[in-house]
Amino acid sequence: MASCTASSVRGVPSARNQGTTVPRLQPCRVPGLCATPSLAQNGRLSAQTLRSVPRRSLTVLASSKNGNSAAHTSTPTKFDYDLVIIGAGVGGHGAALHAVSRGLRVAIIEGHDIGGTCVNRGCVPSKALLAAAGQVRKLKDAHHMKALGIQIEGLSYDRATIAGHAQNLAQTIQGNLKRSLVALGVDILVGQGKFSGPHTIKYSLPGRVDVGGSVTGRDIIIATGSVPFVPPGIAIDGKTVFTSDHALRLDWVPDWLAIIGSGYIGLEFSDVYTALGSEVSFIEALPSIMPGFDKEIARTAQRALISARAIDFRTGVIASRVTPGVPGVKPVSIELMDFKTKEVVDELEVDACLVATGRSPYTNGLNLGAVGAATDRRGFVPVNDKMQVTDGAGKPVPHVYCIGDANGKYMLAHAASAQGISAVENIVGRPHVLNHRSVPAACFTHPEVAFVGLTEEAAREEAAAGGWAEAVAVAKTYFKGNSKALAEGESDGLGKLIYRRDTGEILGVHLYGLHAADLIHEFSNALAQRQSVQDLYFNVHAHPTVSEVVEELIRHAKVDGVTDPKLAGQKKDGKVAATASA
Repeated sequence: MASCTASSVRGVPSARNQGTTVPRLQPCRVPGLCATPSLAQNGRLSAQTLRSVPRRSLTVLASSKNGNSAAHTSTPTKFDYDLVIIGAGVGGHGAALHAVSRGLRVAIIEGHDIGGTCVNRGCVPSKALLAAAGQVRKLKDAHHMKALGIQIEGLSYDRATIAGHAQNLAQTIQGNLKRSLVALGVDILVGQGKFSGPHTIKYSLPGRVDVGGSVTGRDIIIATGSVPFVPPGIAIDGKTVFTSDHALRLDWVPDWLAIIGSGYIGLEFSDVYTALGSEVSFIEALPSIMPGFDKEIARTAQRALISARAIDFRTGVIASRVTPGVPGVKPVSIELMDFKTKEVVDELEVDACLVATGRSPYTNGLNLGAVGAATDRRGFVPVNDKMQVTDGAGKPVPHVYCIGDANGKYMLAHAASAQGISAVENIVGRPHVLNHRSVPAACFTHPEVAFVGLTEEAAREEAAAGGWAEAVAVAKTYFKGNSKALAEGESDGLGKLIYRRDTGEILGVHLYGLHAADLIHEFSNALAQRQSVQDLYFNVHAHPTVSEVVEELIRHAKVDGVTDPKLAGQKKDGKVAATASA
């Protein structure tokens, strides 16, 4: 492959995006390229010309004016792209955009839908269903409406229109993501990718001979995401026994729905289905409902999200066998087994069953052996803290990275995007490690639940192991004292801050209440910036807003050495010294 050289590879994307020109080129040997009129203008390559050149016909070597190579450059004619990303979900998309901003030539391989699970079968369409169902729930609450002076009679909803809203939203966001990639000059290669050797990916689609090929990249990021996990013994028919992928289509609203699993996915769908008229039975293997949440927050939220609704639950049992039924004709049969004794203890017959037992990495077929790597026993791709794929000995596999659900570090869409940005930083020689403890999580029920960092239980366990158990402190506040929440008639909620009383270090924050998913970011950003409680004390929040809950929570925290609220503590040698503020 012939090539041109330019004084800055970063000029290429800006030329494509903004119609500017890249710096002066050295003699060009791409057949037919230098004959174009655009290059007659002082040897500069215009954006119009660049758009007309096949992407893989142009290899640009970044070099300084004195001829020395830049910090991170391509070897001429060796690779088709600086970076090839397998998977165009939220993680792959975020990595691609950041890579372009760092001056890399990028291709992204996708065999399904741009946007991946989140946009097409997860976060985005589920929020559309939750938005519609939340309005139905609110309008059905006669007491709530009456308190606001509103009278509503004969409320109804159209299931197909609600389902259409979710699908239309997914298609809109998918289109937006695709256009953003194209606008930045990212090549989208259609197919399922797998390694055929170092730096080389083959891509194709089953049964299709009109798509596919092979491409090389100096660095490669795996961003293949995950699929719903279905335990053994459960038969999925997509109609009466289904996963979240099927539930988002909202084909029907069963009278009685069993949900296996009471984590984020199960809770959100219970919110949707109960609002639309279903009765729900949770089946949870662990001893308590809402596992994974801070226990106090879970108990508080349970009163509104479960106990106050047409929901019952069974804990400590697993669905050992689930047999599909026929809507309106034959019920779904669910065999329940004690989680500890493995004895069958009951059998349920319901109209439908949603399997919400988590997700599995979508990593089969990557052919990791071609680069000296392999998945672990659960199918996750092992990585180090720089997102580099590691081999069986724990050593980094050169030029191969993995982000998002495929590595199993934190299976959330925004975590995947953050990991993608971190991986790109490391690729371009800017060492970066993502602080996963600063990544927030949210459950979009009504009210919402959100958290970042450690639960109180995990914080106390960590403190005991580290010898600072007495330093753990907890501050709390309630939404019932917030003017905005009271004005909206939605004042049920609790805020909880876990911190170190000796240093002011924030260990974890948990919010249950109105707009909790939005409020959590002040704390997630604080954790990312390693800010203490004292650092946040003088933050100003608009009045009246729900964000004042955050302000109250911060001011309820008491740090050793800061006895006067007008004094701001500053950390010094692990201790807090009180200093007067301006």
